[in-house]
Amino acid sequence: MTISANQEKDKIVQEMASLWDVLSSEQAELLKANLSIGYYKKNETIYKEVDDPVNVFSLIHGKIKITKDGISGRNQIVRTVKPMELFGYRAYFAHQNYHTSAIAFEPCTIVFFPISVFTQILKENTDFCFYIISHLATELGQADDRTVNLTQKHIRGRLAEALITLKDKYGLEEDGYTLSIYLSRDDLASMSNMTTSNAIRTLSSFANEHLIAIDGRKIKILEEDELRRVSTLG
Repeated sequence: MTISANQEKDKIVQEMASLWDVLSSEQAELLKANLSIGYYKKNETIYKEVDDPVNVFSLIHGKIKITKDGISGRNQIVRTVKPMELFGYRAYFAHQNYHTSAIAFEPCTIVFFPISVFTQILKENTDFCFYIISHLATELGQADDRTVNLTQKHIRGRLAEALITLKDKYGLEEDGYTLSIYLSRDDLASMSNMTTSNAIRTLSSFANEHLIAIDGRKIKILEEDELRRVSTLG
């Protein structure tokens, strides 16, 4: 992890304009003064379970998975993080250590600042407070849906949902078909709550039905509407 110069901080503040718009100029300067920038390699851990939450993070570039160790040490991807999203602060407000780990899917640029600064601004700025409450409420609703889907949907529905989620969160490449994230089969299986062998077989089934096309880790979505139908029907 390295710390950037003020010039790069200025650039990142501009990229985070949607967040900074709700802050006063004094609060934006306070955040900027306490802002650090970290660069993480693929598969590098940003924070891990049982760590004490002392910072708030925001992804600037790259992709991140939030994981949790389950029974017998099996690792489960519980959600992913998209650029400009704040993360890593829930545990602090629950008076807990982290219950999850954050790991880079690919090389990432992340900004972070002390939770003490974060809470100070929350107390001062009602708009920012509602921004965070809205984000937490959205996450809670998604977590409720995901709990039901992972336990009640069949394998095909779970994998279709994972592919659609990745498309909605990270988008497609310039060809308009290829997912803009390359996941291992293990990661896809973890997102879909299934074994790797089942994930491979189900992907092959989708490819045979011409719903997707596979080229190594690259996945093209050919029939998005049908894939969404499979996801919805479970």
